[in-house]
Amino acid sequence: MEALDDSSELSWISVLYGAMAGLSSLIIVQILVWILHFRGGFAWQAFPSLQFNWHPLLMVISFIVLYGHGILVYRLLRNESKKRLKMLHAALMMSSLLLASIGLKSVFDSHNLAPVPIPNLYSLHSWIGLAAVICFALQWLFGFVSFLFPGVRHSLRSAYMPLHVYGGLMIFGLASAAALMGLLEKAIFLKTVYVPLSAEGILINSIGATIALLASLVIYMATKRQYKRHPLPEDELLLADQLAE
Repeated sequence: MEALDDSSELSWISVLYGAMAGLSSLIIVQILVWILHFRGGFAWQAFPSLQFNWHPLLMVISFIVLYGHGILVYRLLRNESKKRLKMLHAALMMSSLLLASIGLKSVFDSHNLAPVPIPNLYSLHSWIGLAAVICFALQWLFGFVSFLFPGVRHSLRSAYMPLHVYGGLMIFGLASAAALMGLLEKAIFLKTVYVPLSAEGILINSIGATIALLASLVIYMATKRQYKRHPLPEDELLLADQLAE
């Protein structure tokens, strides 16, 4: 009976992933419309105010979209070999970290290169966001050493795994909170967005609501027991090789 229940639950995973992919695409489209229509588009260091616009786009792509997909790769591609999933998971997370680093540079440059320099790291948004980036860099490093670096004992990998899973969800939660705080902070700085509520204000609120929906869906799928990947026969052979080392 339990196996039948699990099979019934798994039939929903493709539907939920479709919703996740749709929300991910919608967020990117919303941010592009916001930046191109309301905020003047993109530039680099020659125009610091426009260089800032890379920050929300890259941080959302990296820490919300790519990171969310990276968290779920073992559940969405449950029939792939574990070795291949490890490489895909690491690649997605590394891509996320690289894009987040560029996003951080864009916001620091936009502050430091402005005609009147703007202070850095004074808001709660910046504290939470920077904490998420630092924790993510450490998480990636420890994960690489623990799960991809040869020679690490299986007992150590097993002991670290629960912390790795919890850390990933914690970082995703921090990143989602930082994104919502950043949107609100930007809207308040613009002053004319919320009083009265303008078209730009509605769009900013819509971006935030979409981020909250996507984050909730990712956490639901990541914590649902029935969606956990079961080991494949080749996984057992890989484990046997590791124990024999």
